[in-house]
Amino acid sequence: MKAARKAHLVTAQAIANLTAIAAVQQIAKGELTSVELVSACLEQIAAQDGEVQAFQFIDRDHALAQARRADQLRREGRGIGPLHGVPIAIKDIIDTADMPTENGCPVFKGRQPEKDAACVASLRAAGAVIIGKTVTTELATFVPSKTRNPRNLKHTPGGSSSGSAAAVAAGMAPVALGTQTIGSVIRPASFCGVIGYKPTFGLIPRTGVLDQSASLDTVGVLARSVEDAALTVEMMLGQDEGDPASLSSARLPIYRTATEEWPLAPMFTFVKTHAWDMADAVTREAFGELVEQLGSNVTEVSISHTTEAGIEAARIVNRVELAYRFGPLLERAPDMLNPVLIGMIEEGRKLTGIQYVDALNARAKFYDTVEEIVLNHGPILTPSALGPAPEGLGSTGNPILCAFWSYLGVPAVTLPLLEADGLPMGVQLVGLRRDDGRLLRSANGLIKQLSVDASA
Repeated sequence: MKAARKAHLVTAQAIANLTAIAAVQQIAKGELTSVELVSACLEQIAAQDGEVQAFQFIDRDHALAQARRADQLRREGRGIGPLHGVPIAIKDIIDTADMPTENGCPVFKGRQPEKDAACVASLRAAGAVIIGKTVTTELATFVPSKTRNPRNLKHTPGGSSSGSAAAVAAGMAPVALGTQTIGSVIRPASFCGVIGYKPTFGLIPRTGVLDQSASLDTVGVLARSVEDAALTVEMMLGQDEGDPASLSSARLPIYRTATEEWPLAPMFTFVKTHAWDMADAVTREAFGELVEQLGSNVTEVSISHTTEAGIEAARIVNRVELAYRFGPLLERAPDMLNPVLIGMIEEGRKLTGIQYVDALNARAKFYDTVEEIVLNHGPILTPSALGPAPEGLGSTGNPILCAFWSYLGVPAVTLPLLEADGLPMGVQLVGLRRDDGRLLRSANGLIKQLSVDASA
């Protein structure tokens, strides 16, 4: 019996660790059912989430009911979507009609939305199973959550998409939705050792997503592969009248472009930014070796003055908009908000309208600088975080290496290509607005190039 149980656990773990695309392919061929896949993920949650605490809400019966429905549709020969039967976890600031959405804040305890967020509705239309809600920091800010890093429970998983990154890293779901205002997808993905993809600002409508900073907030994806992230984001594209910032462009072929082969090895621009000296020694050493390995395929460019000014502008925009959005909560329930969040609200209230408008308008000039660099030398290569996940749970880490790119609204992806002291370190690639597919193709090209070099 013990041997049989052990074999079952190994099989369940192997199923739970499938990429989303591999799972879809097996489900379409009848080699795997959605019930088997969802059950395997639920087993991983039952086995690990007591320690990792990635999930805020999970309903096993409801998840399996969705999976049974997906399997029934396939048996009946009815049309299935690109994510048919695949479990996806949703950050708990994104509305779900069948699960609570509490925004990581006591003020919203027990809140039950009446309808899905636009991005969740799109995933359901693509056939996905919404397996549960992942833990977020309070109102998606810097206040640490209960989640721990599955790579080392003594270290932070990052934030604010802490539960989403931990869930994917621990094999609890192949894909999870997160959001990024400053560094909330890229940083936790880097700390937990998974793919994190923040698309171009406005590609995914934010209707039904907590509004923290309307000029910066972006829905993103945490996944096991670049292809999974590309496909998931493509399923959520589109304009929505509930989000004035959502783009009205035609659907971009992100997945197709991301999976195209490069005729030659891609070129990159190594950018240290003004915060390079703040990075851990292991980060500086690892990136020095990476740049040396890429050789003539990388060009180093310095834009320290630009990134320093841009990050200050990003802080101004974020604090003013955060104060506008959450100020009423402070007036209504000051005892239910964390002091860190209260400090951010008060900081935003002290900034002037002129400072805010100047900070918004400066983006055009900064973007022109970045656009010229990328067009001349290739996508930007830079660290995802200052180092591996810091020890302790009192902080989610510093997002300074993500803030400038979030402010510009450009796409960014982090790849778990480096490691130090048993902890992952991400390599961040940054591209141009609406050029997400080619950025992800470059990401795949970099992974392939380094794999070839490693095997040589």
